[in-house]
Amino acid sequence: MTMDDAAVPEDRPRPDGGTEEGSTDTTGETTGTAEDRVDPGDEDGSTGEAGDSTDEPVGPTAVVLDVLPNGRPDDDRPAYQKSPVAYALGAPSFRLYEITLDEDTDVSVSDRIALDGPNVSRYREVGFDDITRNAAAEVEYAVEAIVDADERRFVDFYNEAEPITLRLHQLNLLPGVGKKLRNNVLDERKRGPFERFEEVEERVSGLHRPREVIVERIVEEIRKEDLKYRRFAGYEG
Repeated sequence: MTMDDAAVPEDRPRPDGGTEEGSTDTTGETTGTAEDRVDPGDEDGSTGEAGDSTDEPVGPTAVVLDVLPNGRPDDDRPAYQKSPVAYALGAPSFRLYEITLDEDTDVSVSDRIALDGPNVSRYREVGFDDITRNAAAEVEYAVEAIVDADERRFVDFYNEAEPITLRLHQLNLLPGVGKKLRNNVLDERKRGPFERFEEVEERVSGLHRPREVIVERIVEEIRKEDLKYRRFAGYEG
């Protein structure tokens, strides 16, 4: 089983939150402090007041993995000086974030939170080793939620996956997908694009868990920062 994936760009946003002006990746998620970011309302002349919020988050979002109401335990400042912190998984980039929340924010594990919303004071990208154990345990569930909410995007991986090298194909990056299964997918998609995971399973002989193998691959890319190739977590291809 191949555990590699599409090349990691060298110019990924820095874990310390990016440059002083903030940095934006190709997924539209911005790293940096609230002061670094431009209020979307300033660009089109609207006020962008917090009271205009809707039920669904607007802009880049993240799925909450863990919440620390009293701040980080390694923060030695007095309690009254500390803000609540959350760890979250970005959608759709699958980047990990440490988020400093406003004091009165009511957020729970598995909630979606707008990174540029009124409840977020600032946020920065972190590595898998930087998150809490509770957050690490929630990663797979968060990945499943993101995949299920945007099934067509991930089904299209089977429709659009391309060769990486003369010997390696993006399809081979999925757990358990060797040469035979890869060729079965390529042959079947020539007859027409896949529309749902269920259809992939029905049409491709031997591929019994098309959704689950994508989830497994994404989780591996999140956990292992030294992979030579990646196609989902932080992928900017």
